[in-house]
Amino acid sequence: MTSTPVAPSGSRSRWLALIVLCVGMLMIVLDATIVNVALPSIQRDLGFSQSGLAWVVNAYLIPFGGLLLLAGRLGDLIGRKRIFVAGLVVFTAASLLCGASGSQGMLIVARLIQGVGGAMTSTVILGVIVTMFPERREQARAIGVFSFTAAAGGSIGLLAGGVLTQAVNWHWIFFVNLPIGIVAVVLALRLIESDPGIGLSQGADVAGAILVTSALMLGVYTIVEATNYGWDSAHTLGLGAVAALLLAAFFIRQATAANPLLPLDLFRSRNVSGANLIQVLMVAGMFGMFFLGALYLQRILGYDPMQIGLAFLPVAVAIGALSFRLSAQLNTRFGARTMLLIGLTLVTAGLALFARAPLEARYAYDVLPSMVLLGVGGGLSFPAVMTLGMSGATASDSGLVSGLINTTAQMGGSLGLAVLATLASSRTNQLLAAGEGTTSALIAGYHLAFGIGAGFLAAAILVAAIVLRSEVAAGSETADAGEREASEEAA
Repeated sequence: MTSTPVAPSGSRSRWLALIVLCVGMLMIVLDATIVNVALPSIQRDLGFSQSGLAWVVNAYLIPFGGLLLLAGRLGDLIGRKRIFVAGLVVFTAASLLCGASGSQGMLIVARLIQGVGGAMTSTVILGVIVTMFPERREQARAIGVFSFTAAAGGSIGLLAGGVLTQAVNWHWIFFVNLPIGIVAVVLALRLIESDPGIGLSQGADVAGAILVTSALMLGVYTIVEATNYGWDSAHTLGLGAVAALLLAAFFIRQATAANPLLPLDLFRSRNVSGANLIQVLMVAGMFGMFFLGALYLQRILGYDPMQIGLAFLPVAVAIGALSFRLSAQLNTRFGARTMLLIGLTLVTAGLALFARAPLEARYAYDVLPSMVLLGVGGGLSFPAVMTLGMSGATASDSGLVSGLINTTAQMGGSLGLAVLATLASSRTNQLLAAGEGTTSALIAGYHLAFGIGAGFLAAAILVAAIVLRSEVAAGSETADAGEREASEEAA
């Protein structure tokens, strides 16, 4: 049987439920960036080595990236509300443990648990939204609000991290999640209607779950550790090959299983397949830029944590201004594909412009234009790519499709950060070895990384132009998805 759509009867209730979903997502996104600002303080207090400090971030990323797809499918099987609320509880409890940590081991274990809760919370949100708002215009607006939360939360996290770390201490970047998490759990139980799920018998592919979770976790670990071992090392190549083999075995399993975890029919939709590939490229370019851009502002221009957060604030403001209403109206009128192409072009221009930021940069002239282009482009791109990525979802698999697009975003972020950070570091080291000054060598590395990031976005534009179809042309794919759901219900 198919699951009952998660649609509260009143329009006001649905929008209140959307706010709860976005608060849950905001907590997850804030945590991903707020920690980066506090890393120096954490290192001083707990005595982390430089390599050990990386595990404060990696311990979260590995379970988060590895469990998104599985958690999304579990939402379809046993109920998306159950997974969302359980994830909030786990994430909030782990935040308490993180804040109370007085040792390296305790903090790393708590961050692992936080990653599990983050994956459970975030992976089903889009699935709930598309079933809660089935009407196209309302759905576009709801996805726009969610996109603002997901895209702008990173900039807000940089500012919040700087304020909390400087005004109080690093423990409060975790403690701040407690009141937010508790309120979100209470409101989610009241406002989000329960959905029974389609039942474990409709997709309890244990072997597939083990294969894909192992492949994704090992893949994320390999990527984040590539900056330490090198991309051509035996460690990176060997583990990367194992991850690829596990992923190949997973897809073979999905092609032959009676109840696959990830039905391969989903990828028949050019818009779903194309949107997920674009998501990888787009997030790779933008996430790497945010991380390295913060380092550029700190090391080259001498900004403190709060100034860095304020410098990125125009990105959040522009994304918010577009996402709350305008992007939904533009997607409805001109089509998500058209707006995505425009948005990706603006983001590419912003990254290319940032790649020429000089040594003695003036914020208003050399940095702000890039931030505005990134914000406007992101405000157009994120709602559009999420709309296209969810276009093939049905009531019985929207959690899975939501998990898929979250997984590709996470993999794109991990891959982009690792690749761009490695290239920037390699370029800097080459110039230092050649006798270049430290500052000049650093900025050359950053320029190279920003240029490669712009290349990722240019590739995303190419995919969008070639693979994606207009909503009119994709109408037959939506009909096919409906037929697939009807056949599953009949079976």
